[in-house]
Amino acid sequence: MSTYDDTFGRIAAQIEPFNKKKASLRPGTSFAGDLEWDSLTVMDFVAAIEDEFDIIITMNMQAEIETIGQLVDAVMKLQAE
Repeated sequence: MSTYDDTFGRIAAQIEPFNKKKASLRPGTSFAGDLEWDSLTVMDFVAAIEDEFDIIITMNMQAEIETIGQLVDAVMKLQAE
């Protein structure tokens, strides 16, 4: 089982190609506000995260995830199931 920091690091690595604004990546970083992602970028990023962690993130779950920290928590929860 991955630790929070390990999972955060893997997610941050997946964010980098999409981080056109070069925003600082921390648990409170918002995908819409800080990274300014549009829906297409979000879809591409979700696919990358699903591949990286071998999980499925449902549309309902996606709607609730607004920050990197929330995504880390969701990924860790899905991996534990």
